[in-house]
Amino acid sequence: MKKYISTLIICFLILSVSFGQKVFTKNGHVSFFSKTNMEDIKADNNQVLSVLNTQTGELQFSLINKGFHFEKALMEEHFNENYMESEKYPKTTFKGIVNEISKVKFSVNGTYPVTVTGDMTMHGVTKKMTASGKIVLAGGIPSATAKFIVKLSDFNIEVPKLVKENISQNQEVTVDCAYDQKL
Repeated sequence: MKKYISTLIICFLILSVSFGQKVFTKNGHVSFFSKTNMEDIKADNNQVLSVLNTQTGELQFSLINKGFHFEKALMEEHFNENYMESEKYPKTTFKGIVNEISKVKFSVNGTYPVTVTGDMTMHGVTKKMTASGKIVLAGGIPSATAKFIVKLSDFNIEVPKLVKENISQNQEVTVDCAYDQKL
């Protein structure tokens, strides 16, 4: 009987550890901004799915391109039809790793600078990316933020000559995710 109870306790502890190592959000936020002499363009997407493995540092993001919303409806239409070709390429994904995950103390509130490296797939192109960011622990809930530049030509996104002055080739991308749920 003692052996049965001990085995049951060990199984429970193993399950607790394995389930406790992944956190996720379905409401992450990704935005992009570009500034030109002609016009500033900003879009937000609050339907970002992200999973972070707090033990290994594995990090994944997935978002629906049509989830980006702009101040002007016409910009949103052009973004989806002409640039991202959202019908053909509906999602943007990132799969990578938080390089300094061992330095993040998930049981201690604080701000931890990190570097993330991985593969971003957008517009049918996969490219290796590296970004600096931070993981913040507050009240036991981790959140991750990062800011980096995406060059449109790296992902075969073409800007027509007619509007080349209106759209920057470099987009500033901001990621902000609060991992408020556990797997």
